[in-house]
Amino acid sequence: MPVPRTLAGQFLLLQLVVLVLVVAVTSVVSVRQSDADFRDTRGARLRAGAAVLANTAAVQDALAARDRGRGDLPTGSLAFYVTQRQDDVGATTVYLTDPVGVVLASTDPTREGDTLVLGDGSSTRGSTWTGDLVDRGARTIAAAVPVYGGARAFTPDRPGRPPRQVGIAVVTETYPPLTERLSATRTDVLVVLGSGLALGLAGSLLLSRLIRRRTRGLEPAEIAALADQREALLTSIREGVVAVNDDGVLTVVSDSARDLLRLPPDAQGRALADLDVSPPVREVLAGTGDLLDVVLVVDGRTLVTNRNRVEAGGRRIGTITTLRDRTDLLALRSELSARESVTGTLRAQTHEFSNQLHTISGLVQLEAYDELGAFLGTLNRRRAEISDRVLARVDDPAVAALLIAKTSLAAERRVELVLDPATALPRLGADLSADVGTVLGNLVDNAVDAVASAPDARVEVLLRREEAGAEGPAVVVVQVADSGPGVAEGDREQVFHRGFSTKPSEAGGRGVGLALVQVVCGRRGGTVAVHNAGGAVFAARLPDLEDVTP
Repeated sequence: MPVPRTLAGQFLLLQLVVLVLVVAVTSVVSVRQSDADFRDTRGARLRAGAAVLANTAAVQDALAARDRGRGDLPTGSLAFYVTQRQDDVGATTVYLTDPVGVVLASTDPTREGDTLVLGDGSSTRGSTWTGDLVDRGARTIAAAVPVYGGARAFTPDRPGRPPRQVGIAVVTETYPPLTERLSATRTDVLVVLGSGLALGLAGSLLLSRLIRRRTRGLEPAEIAALADQREALLTSIREGVVAVNDDGVLTVVSDSARDLLRLPPDAQGRALADLDVSPPVREVLAGTGDLLDVVLVVDGRTLVTNRNRVEAGGRRIGTITTLRDRTDLLALRSELSARESVTGTLRAQTHEFSNQLHTISGLVQLEAYDELGAFLGTLNRRRAEISDRVLARVDDPAVAALLIAKTSLAAERRVELVLDPATALPRLGADLSADVGTVLGNLVDNAVDAVASAPDARVEVLLRREEAGAEGPAVVVVQVADSGPGVAEGDREQVFHRGFSTKPSEAGGRGVGLALVQVVCGRRGGTVAVHNAGGAVFAARLPDLEDVTP
């Protein structure tokens, strides 16, 4: 029989099988109970009939006479008595046997001379016995009562004699056929079968509807296919995927997510609160709102995370967080940012040099050689002042060159870029120098953009190195302040998110620089923050990891 494809059909088939088994067991129990009732009821009547036959005086005298060898057995009179007992109790067969079980008289004359095996043999030892007996292949219930005779009363002339066992009275009745016994329980079986079938059908339909509602109407085969497809999908995509339900339990963790977040192999199915993860990771995974392109740094890896709420039937059931590894992309972006900064600086210097060359050309054509000498001296002095001012406070060549270039670029846009008198930066390691350059370049560009259109625009840069202490390694502080309007209170967190910008939307590449600054600082275990003090003040702290001693 083909297995039903629907869930309701499978439940109904299962319940039908169980119901048939129950009915079969019930029938067996009913038959056994019927046998027990028949044995108890008929056994007592047969035993009473056998006792009456055994206590009949004529039977006792005839068997006692035979036992003493005095004359032939009166089979005719004995046949009368056994037939009478058969009619009185409704027995199948009645026997009179000698003490060892050899049939002497019976309602079935063909059995005379046969030997009956009466149970445990207790009736041959003078005890009454009732039990099952196989009589010529038929299963019967039999009652055996010993027959006593030959007693003699005591007189002065002769001694008395007690009675002795001279035979056995056996009354049997064949068990009714199986069909007859089953017919007695047929009504009950049919009621049980019909009721069970009706209840099973109703229960199967209700259970199927409940399960289909919980499984979005999918059948088991479809659910299994979806589970297989989900596993294949999660193992094939490179992006990490983490699903968290409303109870804070990780219900789905892809292999990529486990590697990116450094989660244990058994993370799936465990509560987020029980996992040893960093506070930023916990905050991202445990959040309930939507997130878009939030940067997360885990063990030096730069991850871009997105989080979306998941709802079903208008009810929130959890969140899905995706993670993309952008470490290599960040390195390229940092390098590109540095190249763009150099390109912009060269473009500004090209424009400035072009103007200065035109001025020199004009003075030469006018043969104003004195004014030409004074003009060239002013240019040389101004360049020397900028270089000397930077190099006096910044010993790192790469950072100093960047500051000199940014000073020229800011001047091109009519913005004054100055160094804080407290600036003092020693030579840095190659990695730290590159990161400081990325942070400084983006912060200066952001500040220049913010004040370029304002009068008396000014940007002030502070660079210093704080020595290592008990709380941690040495830290390079990069602070850039501008004279612009500052950052609104509500935007101080969002300003570091990728894509967020207060500048015109048509300006290309907006909303990336500050996000890159946060990622670079976070990758080193540092921080970046903003506050207002006569304008926006951005302060970044970059730990010098190369200064850590084991």
